[in-house]
Amino acid sequence: MSEPVISVKNLTQRYGKGRIIYKDLSFDVPKGRILGLLGKNGTGKTTTINILMGYLKPQAGECRIFGESITEMRPETRARIALLIEGHVQYAFMTIEQIERFYSRFYPKWNKDAYYELMHKLHVSPNQHISTMSCGQRSQVALGLILAQNADLLVLDDFSLGLDPGYRRLFVEYLQDYAKAQDKTVFMTSHIIQDLERLIDDCIIMDYGRILTQTSVNDLMRDFSRYTFTFDGGKLPDLTDGDTGLINQSLIGREAEFYTFKPRQEVEQILTAKGLSTPDLERRPMTLEDAFIGLTGKY
Repeated sequence: MSEPVISVKNLTQRYGKGRIIYKDLSFDVPKGRILGLLGKNGTGKTTTINILMGYLKPQAGECRIFGESITEMRPETRARIALLIEGHVQYAFMTIEQIERFYSRFYPKWNKDAYYELMHKLHVSPNQHISTMSCGQRSQVALGLILAQNADLLVLDDFSLGLDPGYRRLFVEYLQDYAKAQDKTVFMTSHIIQDLERLIDDCIIMDYGRILTQTSVNDLMRDFSRYTFTFDGGKLPDLTDGDTGLINQSLIGREAEFYTFKPRQEVEQILTAKGLSTPDLERRPMTLEDAFIGLTGKY
């Protein structure tokens, strides 16, 4: 197996001397994959990107990109990385054409065709000032500038911030086509998990201080399940008590719900051991957002 593009080992980070953001965080990002880092607000997604990009020094652990430590990375290796952070485009006083020419001077592998192809889809004039564009259009300019860098690794932090559904869909479809066609590796975060379901190959789902799962989206949707059954009265037993592997139990009206990685046969055995008869036990279809909520909880 080839060396991962990103390798994080035993990363530990705190806010001051107080709350631990995470401890012993470890993950790899393989070449040519699109990986989404998912977690609720405050779980450390942007902190992780800041560490990977060298903006924040990790308190413990090691991070490598293209086999090099992030603290000792050569300039030619950094040039293989394109970053899009929250806020999208700087230099809004420039025009579409001016900002392309400005950025092109910093990147020896610059591919302006990738930029102007996307601008053509937006139906914007090369002489249009970015300051006159909508938030969604500006985000596409940012994406065009990222793609034109022709980097091997694209790092995108909350790309969907402030975008309406149409622009989010354009962003997702264009990025996916580009990354697959050019064999690029993408590491990204987003609060709009519905978008990522169509885009990412793999996901890391974080909770406060730990990784809950790291797997392909296909495997997660195959192996992680949401079950429901009718509960008619009395007090619902705690299905999560003990080493059951059932999580995030709830009861709304007469419908009981829980999530699990366990196969159905084991689930039925657990419910029987809890004294429950569940003839209408049903495995419900899920979206990636459903799976995220099932792993992290609603609150």
